[in-house]
This record gives sequence, structure tokens and C-alpha cells, in this order.
Amino acid sequence: MRIPVTIIGAGLGGLTLARVLHVHEIPVTVYEAESSPTVRTQGGMLDIHDYNGQLALKTAGLTDEFHAIVMEGREALRILDRDGTVLLDKADDGRGGRPEVQRGELRQILLDSLPAGTVRWGHKVSGTRALGEGCHEVTFADGSTVVTSLLVGADGAWSRVRPLLTTATPEYAGTSSVETYLFDADTRHPAAAKTVGGGMLMVPAPGKEIFTHRESGGTLHTYVMLARPQDWFADIDFTDPAAAAARIAREFDGWAPELTALITDGDTAPVLRHQYALPAGHRWDRVPGVTLIGDAAHLSLPNGEGANLAMLDGAELGQALAAHPDDIEAALTEYEQAMFPRSAEAATSEGGGAVGIDTEHNTAQALTDMITKKADEAAQAESPSTVPR
Repeated sequence: MRIPVTIIGAGLGGLTLARVLHVHEIPVTVYEAESSPTVRTQGGMLDIHDYNGQLALKTAGLTDEFHAIVMEGREALRILDRDGTVLLDKADDGRGGRPEVQRGELRQILLDSLPAGTVRWGHKVSGTRALGEGCHEVTFADGSTVVTSLLVGADGAWSRVRPLLTTATPEYAGTSSVETYLFDADTRHPAAAKTVGGGMLMVPAPGKEIFTHRESGGTLHTYVMLARPQDWFADIDFTDPAAAAARIAREFDGWAPELTALITDGDTAPVLRHQYALPAGHRWDRVPGVTLIGDAAHLSLPNGEGANLAMLDGAELGQALAAHPDDIEAALTEYEQAMFPRSAEAATSEGGGAVGIDTEHNTAQALTDMITKKADEAAQAESPSTVPR
């Protein structure tokens, strides 16, 4: 296949696609709005699953590089009730299927696996339009354009490529997160560090949650989740970090002080992030010469699957294009027919949109019971069957 592939977006999905295309010697160019790979930090920890994200990295030929950046011990999990009672304290025994890595390091191994010049930095897309016969024109903010007969939107929630395929747009999902960081926590915030433990801390309650990851260098990265309308957050002055943190912490009055300290003792200003989603089961009719991967295709509430699905999308699309070098439409159809049901299932599965944060079932005990039940079922499945004598 010699038709160049044009990818918009140098996130994990777009870069995985580019890498798989490169492995199959298919020409590819990635256009990215950011001016360089280091212009901003690339988020926090990601658990990469053995049934999707790791499969994508294997297809990309990067399994060894992936294992080299895995953070040992970070699959440990603690679940606490709001009063600080520990309901589950699960150690990382090395047998889990979801090892944790830093998003920035994962992105870097993908970038390092591509030839120089594959990613064109500083190309912010301002619009796209169909030219007919499967060709599309992409216009960038500086006025330059590129015409392509194979366009892939890997440009996230607010994709500029998506309107070529569908009129669907993300809508506020009713939940927002406020992020805080505690640095060098073992020395500077020992009580918080002890509470979080060696991996991830989860403290759910109806309408609110606290998630904290232990990242590299003793950093505690906390996501405070609140089911509130956007107008509620608009009344908080986030330009005053101390006041904003105090206001958010008031929603957790009565919780253990070591938990609220994860909000009030932050070493950075709290960052508000509203959460959006596309309609469940979002899909489109086949349009020649263009498709979407990752959040551009199936943005949903955070449930641990987003990055993994984006990489799997990229890997499978790359494989489909390599398998159908003379029939782009057959490749895109094959990819979309597998992607649509997979992404719909992930969005509505337990941990996704089916069990809402604002339900009465969003409790520490319910989460502990669910995890314990799954662990017991997995152990039974692994045990050799016995035949009564």
C-alpha cells in the first residue's frame, strides 16, 4: 500500500497507528497542534490492560520497551471508607494484567519508534472538507493545507475530523474532576503518603469520589470527582487556589482529615476538568477515505479503558490497512465493524456509564464486594477441576 495516510493528532492512538503503518512500510504523516512533544506534561498514570492496550503494543513491536517503563508495585490497590477505614488493601503481587506506566513515557516510546519527521508539530487544524472521490482537504491555523485520500482523525474529544462523518458532538456528562498534586509526599506529606499506600487509593461515595495514584518520585496525583452541574463549578474562583481547594474540600466535610488533606494540602493549584461524552453506541455510515480512532470516535466517561481502546483502535486500523493494500474501503469497513461494538461495550460496562457516581450504590463497600467477587471468580477459574470419587 503506497497511498500516504494522514493522521490528525499525536496522542497514543494516533502514534500507535503511525507505528503499525511504519512497521508495514506504509507511508504516514502525523499532524499535531502542539508545538513540540515537551510543550506540556502528558497526564498521569495509565494502567495498560493485557486484553487491549498490551495487544496494541505487541502489534506495534514495542513490548520490550513497554515493560521497561512499567512502574513496579503500582497495581497495589486500597479502598477506604470516608472515615478512613480500610476495606481493601490489595498488594501488587506481579500477577495482575494491568501494569501502570506514566503516560508521558508511553508516548515517548511511541515517538522514538517513528522515523524523524513523521510527526509535524505546530499544525493546529482549523477545518476539514470533502473534495469528492474519497479525498479530503485539511486546513491548518496558519492557512496551509494538505489534501489526502486517507484521513484518520485521532484528535480527541473536540475532533476537527469528526464532522466529516457525523453531526454528533460531546455533551457534558454531569461529572467533573479537580486534580491536585502532592510532591515528595513520603517526606513532605507522610500522613497522606501512608494513607494512599504503594499504588492507587479509591474512596467512593454517592455523588463524589477521591482517586489518588502514587506516581514516580513520591508524587501523589489526586482526582476529586464530583457529580455537579457546570454552573456549580462556575461559582468557584479557581484563580484563587487556596479558596478553590477549600470550597471543594467542603463537599467532603466529615471525611477523615488524611483524605481531605489530599485536596487542601496540594502543592499545585487545583485544576478543574469537565467530563464529556459522545452518545452511547456512537457510530456513522461509511464515508470514503476517512475514519476516526480513540476519543474522536467514542469519547466516554473515564473508566480506565480510553487510552487502551485508542491504542487498540490504532493497531487494528493499521493491520486492516496492511491486510487490504489495494482496497482502502475494505480496510476501513473491517476496522469500523470491529470498533463500533467494542467501544459501545466498554462505555456501558461496569465502571463505565452503567453505574453512575451519583447513585446510592457508589460506595466503598459495594466496590470492595465487587472486586472481591471478581477475584474469587478468577481464582476458581484458574483452579484445576476436581472429580469426586
